[in-house]
Amino acid sequence: MPAVEDVRVLDRGGLDRLVEVLLREGYRVVGPMVRDDAIVLGELTSSAALPAGWGVETAPGRYRLRRRDDAAVFGHSAGPQSWKRFLHPPHRALWSTGPGGEFVPAEEPGARQAFLGVRACDLAAIAVLGKVLAASGAFARRRAGLFTVAANCTEPGEVCFCASLGTGPGASAGYDLALTERIDDRGHRFLVDVGSPEGARILALVTTREAADDEVALARDDVAAAAGKMGRALPPGDLRALLRDSRDSPVWSEIASRCLTCGNCTMVCPTCFCTSTEEVTDVTGEHTGRAERWASCFELDFSYVHGGSVRTSGEGRYRQWMSHKLGTWHDQFGTSGCVGCGRCIAWCPAGIDITAEAAKLAGEGAGDAGR
Repeated sequence: MPAVEDVRVLDRGGLDRLVEVLLREGYRVVGPMVRDDAIVLGELTSSAALPAGWGVETAPGRYRLRRRDDAAVFGHSAGPQSWKRFLHPPHRALWSTGPGGEFVPAEEPGARQAFLGVRACDLAAIAVLGKVLAASGAFARRRAGLFTVAANCTEPGEVCFCASLGTGPGASAGYDLALTERIDDRGHRFLVDVGSPEGARILALVTTREAADDEVALARDDVAAAAGKMGRALPPGDLRALLRDSRDSPVWSEIASRCLTCGNCTMVCPTCFCTSTEEVTDVTGEHTGRAERWASCFELDFSYVHGGSVRTSGEGRYRQWMSHKLGTWHDQFGTSGCVGCGRCIAWCPAGIDITAEAAKLAGEGAGDAGR
């Protein structure tokens, strides 16, 4: 964290001006907004679309908007969308051909992006994807010039468990500016930590004041207290070894009896990165094209090789997803594939909870060790 004397205070109107400054500086600003009974991410043309006064209630298989008693802008936990969709889009044209057979590469978006309100878990997810997609020129181009305004979490959602993974609730790296929202008898304001020279330059274009020592202490205490408010956690210990040794556990078949293999968990996950390609042509046969789209290891055809699919059972597909996410991801990329955002729990229609299933596997192992 920056030194206390480096922390600035931005009032509620100052947040509006920050959005205006980013737009004026040529950034495409993306932030949270209310749409379709959820808090989603979309392009902001002003701060008016921010979800002031809205919170959410989450549980396994449940997500509901609720009205707050105050006008907090960032008083909500993760919604169904992650920032991944703006760096690693769900569908991306790769190339096309014209009537004469000429090859036409797809155009890449030119505007620099500014993300407003990124949680610490999602900052960690962007860093993880940076490792996974290091060789992807498209990801690197979208990430280049990215301006990130983090929102430190003071009210974790009911399915959040980032504290057990060390990815939150406070942002520690990867941001240009980090905001901690506070509403009390001193008013509605945001304490601002600066994380980069570009962050300092942008903040200098907005009216701020120096934070008092007690204001900083209260904000830091709010973020620290959030770690103790999470009702979920992954079990401690070596999850790689746990999953490796649990390959034949009966837990997998029990999960499969509930799992719909719909792939919701992979679609809302901020780090799942698998893609497939598809080629299309129009009815005249004069125009063709190739596109990349998100894929899921829950799709039956995902593991298709000559002769059939490798993982035909729901049990095998769920085991593959969870074992990769929490186990072999470490071997491939040196980190966990999970950041503790809880989206896979809230948006699973069967209410399957990855933390509860990991705990079952850990308990089973503990029982074996005790015999």
